[in-house]
Amino acid sequence: MAGAAVLLASVAACGGGGADAAGSNDAATKLAVVATTPEVADFVRNVGGNDVAVTQIIKPNVDPHDYEPTPADIKAIGEAKVVVKNGVGLESWLDQTIESAGFNGAVVDSSQGVTLHEGGHEHGAEEEAHAGEEADEHDPHIWHDPRNAKIMVANIEKALASADSGKAATFTKNAADYTAKIDKLDSDNEAAFAKLPAGDRKLVTNHDAFGYYVDRYQLEFVGSVIPSLDTSAELSAKQLSDLVAKIKATGTKAIFTESSLPPKSAEAIAQQAGVKVIGGEDALFGDSLGAPGTPEGTYLGAEAHNTEVIVNALAG
Repeated sequence: MAGAAVLLASVAACGGGGADAAGSNDAATKLAVVATTPEVADFVRNVGGNDVAVTQIIKPNVDPHDYEPTPADIKAIGEAKVVVKNGVGLESWLDQTIESAGFNGAVVDSSQGVTLHEGGHEHGAEEEAHAGEEADEHDPHIWHDPRNAKIMVANIEKALASADSGKAATFTKNAADYTAKIDKLDSDNEAAFAKLPAGDRKLVTNHDAFGYYVDRYQLEFVGSVIPSLDTSAELSAKQLSDLVAKIKATGTKAIFTESSLPPKSAEAIAQQAGVKVIGGEDALFGDSLGAPGTPEGTYLGAEAHNTEVIVNALAG
């Protein structure tokens, strides 16, 4: 725990939520950027540094799947030079909002170049024919594999350099420095899971948000309380009983709740399955980051938190 606490403290200064505080440059000289999600906004801040003014649309612990833009969002987009999105269909509301704002600047899809997962992680090859519309979707939670986060950062660096060529060298250096931190996060995660026996690496979460993470660190995804990539689906009675049975059959030790979703259903399933619920301050960051100004309010801190919580719970 002490080691993880040191790591989280070391990354606390790497980003935050909401609008940027004033930096060393006059605000009027900064590149105005709108970023949709907390993760993307954190990437933009780390690459742009004091040379960008970032407006983050979706605040911490707000479900991005059901987000409805506000008049302030439309105004911010209309005044921006660059809009950066996660992509992969996560921001279904964005195109209409951009049109309403009359925005004609650069729209950056940070997912370009990422190898996408098709359908929900719960749909194995033998289930693909019955997956329905879910099989036609791609999993948008790409940032949970740090290798994908590096691709997103590279896309953002190129876009900022294109929009403000005079600061290109600075953006390139910032991106390189931040990418090194992402590499360390990835290696630390690998080292943490290497200490956990393969038979204990079984994951049950609120919804199917951790497919890329599961694949990166060779976990077994047992199931999710909400059987979907987004959060609008509901667990049927049969799916509930099947999940409880699967948790028991596989010897899964815990159900992990997520910071942006209510824990009630997870708690009920855990009680039926006879396993512990991991929530509260230990809830995972599936769709969001933590509060601004905290270590978990950054991408690096949130991902380090997730790994620490999962490893500690499954090792116990």
